[in-house]
Amino acid sequence: MKTLTLQQISSFSPVKIPLPASKSESNRALIIDALTSGQNQITNLAEARDTQTMIRLLKENPPVFDVLDAGTTMRFLTAYAAVTDQNKVMTGTARMCERPIGILVDALIELGAEIHYMNIEGYPPLAIHGLKNQLANKISIRGDVSSQYISALLMIAPVLPLGIELELTGKVGSKTYIEMTLQLMRSFGIEYTWEGNVIKVDPQDYQPTTFAVESDWSGASYWFSLLACADQGELFLEGLKSDSLQGDAMIVDIMDYLGVKSEFKDGGVYLTKQAVKGLDHWDFTHCPDIAQTVAVTCAIIGQKMDFTGLESLRIKETDRIFALQEELAKFNAQFVEEDNGIFTLIPSVTMPADVHIKTYDDHRMAMAFMPLMTKTRVVIDDLEVVNKSYPSFWKHVDLIQ
Repeated sequence: MKTLTLQQISSFSPVKIPLPASKSESNRALIIDALTSGQNQITNLAEARDTQTMIRLLKENPPVFDVLDAGTTMRFLTAYAAVTDQNKVMTGTARMCERPIGILVDALIELGAEIHYMNIEGYPPLAIHGLKNQLANKISIRGDVSSQYISALLMIAPVLPLGIELELTGKVGSKTYIEMTLQLMRSFGIEYTWEGNVIKVDPQDYQPTTFAVESDWSGASYWFSLLACADQGELFLEGLKSDSLQGDAMIVDIMDYLGVKSEFKDGGVYLTKQAVKGLDHWDFTHCPDIAQTVAVTCAIIGQKMDFTGLESLRIKETDRIFALQEELAKFNAQFVEEDNGIFTLIPSVTMPADVHIKTYDDHRMAMAFMPLMTKTRVVIDDLEVVNKSYPSFWKHVDLIQ
């Protein structure tokens, strides 16, 4: 495991950051492309390991789909393998095999797929034996666990003989990711309806098209955070659009309260510092992947804040709630669980001379704590963990130093 030391730097000259492409958009586009036999022209696919794993598995089509640590890839390929009537083993890293998939598997079995658990019920590895006859088209699925289950089902819906009428039960989390999936499907010619808590997709053909993947707003969030924490600086983030499909574009609104002004210009967004307006509470139900970024930002700039909508963080690459609590404590900040799913960020009051950050095999832990270098010397314990979503991240950090 290679460590990385970031020396303290509180101010920097204007810098242009060539952001990577969105792996969320890329992975969805790849599944849709596979369902149209690769007839599309898709450009600017993500360099992220998750996406490169998806590309490799779809191209080579091995009997075992080993997705490594890619949760999205696991869920999307499970639905894809079933609907294309393939015999596959789905597996991944030890952590991947601890991440639940039962809700998706139950839905696929209800549709008519034959799927068996090879170890612990509800978790990978799985043995898939196709979907020869659709048994139902009206199914219900919880909306509060992972939107990726819902997206996986929606993308295969058009190629099912009966389509899907999908009822979302309970609170719907990460709704923006479901909307992204549907809008991407529409880009490839699919019509749908979403009325109340029911999404209906009739059987129809995907239409081959040309599609360019946008830059990644999750990746952009770390640069917003860096500027919020710095004493002085300016950034231009390339490849972002004001009308983004990505829910993490919400970082623009959040950081407007925390001291970063955003201006969309040709080819991206220009970031400058402004006065901190303050922010007491934010609901991350529809943008959970930027919660770590915002928590670290608040801890550094001295903003006490309540966080809600973090239910999915415990089943990500690691238990992100626990990981945040452990690492924030190293520079005297707290992330305290209150009643009713509320977490209160209590900022740091004193900063140590250096901080050693554990990453817990989680790319977002490494990147979220990078802005700490504006206040102290930081050691990141696994620099290569960022390869999951943003392999060029540390090269871009070098542009600042």
